[in-house]
Amino acid sequence: MSIPIRNIAIIAHVDHGKTTLVDHLLKQSGTFRQTAEIEDRFMDSMDLERERGITIAAKNASFMYNDVKVNIVDTPGHSDFGGEVERILDMVDGAILLVDASEGPLPQTRFVLQKALEKNLKLLVCMNKIDRPDSRYDEVLNEIFDLFIDLDATDEQTDFETIYTIARDGIAVLDPKQKGEDFKILFDWIVEKFPSPKADPEGPLQMLVSNIDYDDFVGRLAIGRIRSGKIKIGDEVLVCYEEEQKKVKITALFQYKSSQKVKVNEIEAGDIAIVAGFEKITIGDSLTSVQDPKPLERIRVDEPTVAVHLSVNDSPFAGLEGTQVTSRKIKERLERELLNNVAIRVEPTETPETFKVIGRGELQLSVLFEQMRREGFEMLVSKPQVLFKDIDGVKSEPMETAVVDVEEAYLGAVTEKLGKRKGVLTNIDNKGSGRTRAEFKIPSRGLIGYRSEFLTDTRGTGLLNTRYEGYEAYKGKISSRITGGIMADRKGVATGYALNQLGDRGRLFVTPGVQVYMGMVVGEANKGIDLNVNVTKEKKLTNVRASGTDDAIKLAPVKPLTLEQSLEWINESELIEITPKSIRIRCREMDPNKRKSKHKEQ
Repeated sequence: MSIPIRNIAIIAHVDHGKTTLVDHLLKQSGTFRQTAEIEDRFMDSMDLERERGITIAAKNASFMYNDVKVNIVDTPGHSDFGGEVERILDMVDGAILLVDASEGPLPQTRFVLQKALEKNLKLLVCMNKIDRPDSRYDEVLNEIFDLFIDLDATDEQTDFETIYTIARDGIAVLDPKQKGEDFKILFDWIVEKFPSPKADPEGPLQMLVSNIDYDDFVGRLAIGRIRSGKIKIGDEVLVCYEEEQKKVKITALFQYKSSQKVKVNEIEAGDIAIVAGFEKITIGDSLTSVQDPKPLERIRVDEPTVAVHLSVNDSPFAGLEGTQVTSRKIKERLERELLNNVAIRVEPTETPETFKVIGRGELQLSVLFEQMRREGFEMLVSKPQVLFKDIDGVKSEPMETAVVDVEEAYLGAVTEKLGKRKGVLTNIDNKGSGRTRAEFKIPSRGLIGYRSEFLTDTRGTGLLNTRYEGYEAYKGKISSRITGGIMADRKGVATGYALNQLGDRGRLFVTPGVQVYMGMVVGEANKGIDLNVNVTKEKKLTNVRASGTDDAIKLAPVKPLTLEQSLEWINESELIEITPKSIRIRCREMDPNKRKSKHKEQ
């Protein structure tokens, strides 16, 4: 190879500092001009990523250091986006495992480390945020070692090296008591100790497509590491799809410089290539030599476990806010998502207006729906349901380990709530700082709708993380929401006078001036019964004027439900209406009399 190459990934639990670390690696490597102004979390290019402060899609970048080219991949940290991590590890030879010096290894740390160990990647442990006042790096180092042992790491893998960092300030040291200045130690480790790619530049072409992109000028782009041979513009290659093979001529080639795509004429084995020339290409396809075809094994990821039904919006306000409202447009958008997202499945249903969308979790699905509404789509979404399986004649369901980190005073309430949801306490660790970490084995369906309750029970101070643990025998019925809904019984505009009278009946979701329709859910009732109310009622005018009669109405503040909160809150008889401007909850059957009849029949 003409230039020495290192291909590495940054893997970690959510919010442990991956993107910030990549930012400073790019800045200190001299990738940008010294006078250039670079915004924080430079790699989080999607609006949703910047708003939520998390990485949703894996991204590539590169930099040069001491005449070595380093291709680096920033991966998501949330378990719902685990499919991104699994496929992206096929592109690298080593990984930096980032762990918070206070929180220590958390569920997603375990997940990403397990995938890296399975692929036998060279690992560097990077303990971040050592400047935190509650930093406990010695204990965390022992926890990381225990995690390696627990995951059956080899002796060579458990003999890992550790670098201590403050990614926010771009500082790396070998001893946490030292005072560092920059990332030089980390740079040197990357180029000296991470292995060069195992590649055969003289062999037949082999490239596995691990990521997909799109360019307005050249169309679909396939991204992956060249395992063998080389690729040039104008070459004819064989594309091995899942069910067929087809010859394709390469029309354009790109490489990453920083996070930008730069045109090149040729790319050799070991490097990461961006290839154009395809009408269709999907993740897992192989590019190989026409004369000596040797397709690579397709990428396999853990199966999704949660499903919702997505359908055309048929509410009274349908088509007023969105531009993409037909089933054909929705179907095309879901098919585009399948090209990029290997952890999503879409299945047809009995009606052409409804699609079954299956994913890893509520967050992953809500991100997809949020992206769609920003693109002008309108749709209806049902309550998330887990996928059951029949394993050896036994009805089985997906299980998860829930790790909670709470103040000791709140542990009892959390344990009680999770117990009602079929959660079993498996481990408890008192950290000695007034906080306790506990682990529960719980059905995935037991966690649907629990996160908002958890934040309420812990006064917003608790941390809840989960990891998928496979399928086990069905654990029995779990009680659903115990509160009822407050539904509008007619179409109109909500008034302050009517809403004020409902203040004692429950929690409101709407404010005065909001347009409502029959069957729209405008609040949550305190008791477990549904209420049909007139929220458009106005105060009757009289000739009598007395002191205080027309004082301004003071309503309790209303915090509109987010998409995630709505997915957690609704039950089987309700739907979420998602439009570019609004998120509303409505009943499946909007007529209150018909709802009452159906309830009696059940």
